[in-house]
Amino acid sequence: MNHTQSSRPSRNRSLAGASAAVATLAAVGMATFPGSAGAVAAGTVEGGKPGGVRPTIVLEHGAFADASSWNGVIERLRKSGYPVIATANPLRGPASDAAYLRSVLDTISGPVVLVGHSYGGTVITNAAVGNEDKVKALVYIAAFIPDQGESSLELSNKYPGSTLGNVIEATSYTLPDGTTGNDLRIKADKFRQQFAADVPRGQAALMAATQRPIAAAALEEKATKTAWKTIPAWSLIATQDLNIPPAAQRYMSDRAHAHTSEIKASHAVSVSQPDAVSSIIQNAAHATTR
Repeated sequence: MNHTQSSRPSRNRSLAGASAAVATLAAVGMATFPGSAGAVAAGTVEGGKPGGVRPTIVLEHGAFADASSWNGVIERLRKSGYPVIATANPLRGPASDAAYLRSVLDTISGPVVLVGHSYGGTVITNAAVGNEDKVKALVYIAAFIPDQGESSLELSNKYPGSTLGNVIEATSYTLPDGTTGNDLRIKADKFRQQFAADVPRGQAALMAATQRPIAAAALEEKATKTAWKTIPAWSLIATQDLNIPPAAQRYMSDRAHAHTSEIKASHAVSVSQPDAVSSIIQNAAHATTR
């Protein structure tokens, strides 16, 4: 059958097919969805070796990125037997983004290791509050670790070294209710140098094209909750980060009494150094199951 001769299925037939697909998903979804009761309770690594109950790893990306920035990390964690979920961060503001992340956590049975990159660190710091029985560790990857009353913008400016403000472009928009806002993104021709200098040029170009903008107000919104005061923290500092100065990362990590490592990498450390990122996540996960 070619494109010019294809026939259209009837509406009833289409609905019947959709119903069958939904029924199939309902039958198998809970058995295979990462983080479901079945997936966590299975506790096996690839190859069928016993691994006990393992925490689900929940990954939260930051500004100017999307969930695919975790792909290399996900591949390594799954090979080690961990169920993984990489969420889509709305990037609208710490409070609302954390509320969405909490709704994801509500769907997961068993323990969780919560991981945030960049602005995602602000989100997980808020989202884990009240979930201490479930979230066993917080892992910050070149990330903000705010205290109450601090904003991401304030922390990035606490020490010199960030050049992000020089490469940002803003887009204004009007919502249906008449209110206006501003989204921020990194200029495409500046993206690799600013965000991903140690990522291959072609891959960095794809990241620039798929970057998700963040609401300007999100970077100025102050944190109201601080989970790292009650949940153990791990931190990976990227020493060539041009978004969040390494000095700021060290300050926040020390204050949070995080188990801290440093690596020579750009802000896009989850893309350029997935082995190191997956390693620190597994260290945190292992500590929660001792």
